[in-house]
Amino acid sequence: MAPIETHPDGRCLLRVKAVPGASRDALAGVLGDRLKIRVSAPPEGGKANRAILALLARQLGLKASDLEIIGGASNPEKCIAIARLAAHEIGERLGI
Repeated sequence: MAPIETHPDGRCLLRVKAVPGASRDALAGVLGDRLKIRVSAPPEGGKANRAILALLARQLGLKASDLEIIGGASNPEKCIAIARLAAHEIGERLGI
């Protein structure tokens, strides 16, 4: 199963595995059916979630407001909804 799928509402869903408290922010490649993302922000007060959305927005050329965590906000395994891009464009821009 790929980490990206198209939702019936037109947005794409990206499954990620978050690794907060890393030495730097980076996309770490595909791990099973998820994209592994390392962020230096700690997993407290939503800091890591904001860092993940900011990193993905930069990589995708979108605004952070075009991305939304719709599942797993307090869990390392998250589901992120992405507007304005098709699944193949997301895959190309993230290199997955």
